[in-house]
Amino acid sequence: MKAFIDYILKFGNLNHHQIDLISSKATELSLSKDAYFSEAGKIARQVGFIVAGVLRVCYYNNKGEEITKYFIEENNLVVDLESFDNQIPSSSYVQAVTDCTVLTFSRHDWQDLLNTIVGWDAIVHKIISKALLQKVDRRSPLVSEDATTRYLSFLEKFPTIANRVPLSYLASYLGITQSSLSRIRKNIR
Repeated sequence: MKAFIDYILKFGNLNHHQIDLISSKATELSLSKDAYFSEAGKIARQVGFIVAGVLRVCYYNNKGEEITKYFIEENNLVVDLESFDNQIPSSSYVQAVTDCTVLTFSRHDWQDLLNTIVGWDAIVHKIISKALLQKVDRRSPLVSEDATTRYLSFLEKFPTIANRVPLSYLASYLGITQSSLSRIRKNIR
């Protein structure tokens, strides 16, 4: 819980009573590797904060190929925001790549925090804005760079993730085949 409180305090101030209220709403969830935090076709019902582990957001394209959109590691929120906010079925899966520990908040409890804590909405807005900027920063270079540069950029930006995720997921994220990724890794050693 301390990691989550430290995280949200980077985005705004809260008093002890507010922190206690937030703590009382959190539930710890253990996800086994390959388990889903949320699934395509279902409405996202919770917001999570990753205490330990790596999750990935993925979908299936029109050819039935699994595509990894991005990875989320410790000390980040995880939610399919469009599905959660608008109560519509998700188009993506959020899957544990490693065994994970996630603090979760139900939709009801999250709304309760928004309605009870003055300034909580501003904190949440700042967190969402930061996450959207990170998402754009992650995806933009993938369009214009060659495969080797994309891989090296990934290693630079996410040094703790590369050795924790299967090569197939990483290749999918980079938009290359697994054999191409193996060749790139072999050439840069």
